[in-house]
Amino acid sequence: MSTNFRDRILIVDDSIQNVQLLEAYLEAAGYDVICAYSGNEALDIISSDGAAPDLVILDVMMPGLNGYQVCREIKGTEDTCRIPVVMLTALQEIDDKVNGFEAGADEFLSKPVEKIELLIRVKALLRTKHLNEDLESARDVIYTLALAIEANDPYTRGHSERVSEYGVRVAERLGLEAEQQDAIRNAGVLHDIGKIGVSETILQKPGPLTSSELIAVQDHPAIGEKICRPLRSANTLLTIIRHHQERYDGEGYPDHLKHDQIPIEARVISVVDAYDAMTSPRPYRPPMSQHQALGTLKREAGKQWDPAIVDEFVRMIEEETGTARNDIAGSAQPPSVGQEA
Repeated sequence: MSTNFRDRILIVDDSIQNVQLLEAYLEAAGYDVICAYSGNEALDIISSDGAAPDLVILDVMMPGLNGYQVCREIKGTEDTCRIPVVMLTALQEIDDKVNGFEAGADEFLSKPVEKIELLIRVKALLRTKHLNEDLESARDVIYTLALAIEANDPYTRGHSERVSEYGVRVAERLGLEAEQQDAIRNAGVLHDIGKIGVSETILQKPGPLTSSELIAVQDHPAIGEKICRPLRSANTLLTIIRHHQERYDGEGYPDHLKHDQIPIEARVISVVDAYDAMTSPRPYRPPMSQHQALGTLKREAGKQWDPAIVDEFVRMIEEETGTARNDIAGSAQPPSVGQEA
């Protein structure tokens, strides 16, 4: 092993002979090995504090809980769902492998196990696991940075979390997939992280921005995308961050996309981001009323924002506040491009 620690592998099989063989293979390759001889024993080990393995090698045919049941339990628990599971069986039917993958198995090997194949699969799964852990760590650092930056500004404190919450609720109403909702949730928190690259003097300026200051503000989506690039496994997230300031009519930034060229997740964030910004105080204006903000969204629908998303968002706010639809007038001026949100 080239790392400074030894990965821990749990072998689960009711056959002592099979366990001893796998244990010999893995210990010779430099792994720490834990052994269990039943599904219940395996789950007890996995759930013990500090005992969770880095990978599980799991026999299918065992008395009591079989391998499929154990795998479902591992993959269905938040604390253990990222542990790779290799299922081993003497069964040869394709349905058996399908059942294994449906239970959440990451690999499925047939008995008798070839030593080289086993070690190659184990090494690949552990490499992927550690890469994902590194990406998760990077995400945690970036999230903390985003919230810390926002917390230092009394004008934007709580903005990203509200955008995240609004965005998910609208996405649910629009019928977007769970993966899209998750991307919107994360993008809501991170969409403005690129403002770390914009001077506080500009962000908190009480008056209109100069052309050079406006350009600096308009760089923040691209800066945010670069900051979050370590999360490259989440391409949709990066796309939302980059395009949340595009306009439906193509007059936004940074890429002047329009209509369906803008990912729907970014269109959702654009609407809820603008609403929360309009109803929050800024250095250059007091907060708009809900009445004014909804009126602005309605009037600018089809120009600045996707009309279908605006319509759904307005309907959501109406239902939650009891605001009558015909009471929402479009009398407010649209937000100042570049300063808002």
